[in-house]
Amino acid sequence: MLTVTSVSVDTSLAATSPLLDERSLSRLRWGCRRGLLENDLFIERFFARHEASLTVRQAKGLDDLMDLSDNDLLDLFLQRKLPGELEAVSASTDEAREVLALLIVPTIPQPLPT
Repeated sequence: MLTVTSVSVDTSLAATSPLLDERSLSRLRWGCRRGLLENDLFIERFFARHEASLTVRQAKGLDDLMDLSDNDLLDLFLQRKLPGELEAVSASTDEAREVLALLIVPTIPQPLPT
């Protein structure tokens, strides 16, 4: 079980889903282009880290997240809102929550230089 803030995901589900083929991956990347640079940065980082192991289930989750408006998507990425707080149901699917947990990488605060 992987937990990032309030988004909880059963990572064992991803292991049962087949990997995404090259053509589907290419189409998914194309479909994930957004109007806000901030969203694109989160998505590009996700692909850089998970492209080789992306499953069909995760692709569906990412596609579900792409149904959101740019502002709602950014709110999720910045953890200003939780999936259940949005009107769009697509943000609350199990697949979308799984991908969201991978997209939101907690950062470790660095001490300020003295």
